[in-house]
Amino acid sequence: MVKKSSALTADEKRAWIDRGADAPSVARQCELLGLARSSYYYAARPQSEWNVRLLSMIDEQTTPTPFYGVARVTYWLRRQDQIIGPKRVRRLMRTMGLEAIYPKPRLSLGGPQAVKYPYLLKGLKVARPNQVWLADIT
Repeated sequence: MVKKSSALTADEKRAWIDRGADAPSVARQCELLGLARSSYYYAARPQSEWNVRLLSMIDEQTTPTPFYGVARVTYWLRRQDQIIGPKRVRRLMRTMGLEAIYPKPRLSLGGPQAVKYPYLLKGLKVARPNQVWLADIT
């Protein structure tokens, strides 16, 4: 079994294959490079005209409203008389690298530079009044 080589992309591996008469077969070269033959022969199809129009509509809408996610963009496109589902909107937004802007979880945690002060009263038994005083300046 051939181990996958993650150092090269499929396009880079495709460029290494030689189709000359004295070269090994394409199947053997693909096997040596760890490239599936279907990937070697694959030719990407261009986006359809409808997808291109949808991409431009999504881009025009998410520029002024970057907080819109898949559900809101889908709703907005349907209001524009486009028959579209959330799966297509999600795929198109992912193609453009769009993601809704919203507060991500765990934002209130301190970073590595945050100072953590020790609790100085740990292990101290408070037995009488006025033994320990506290001030909070928050």
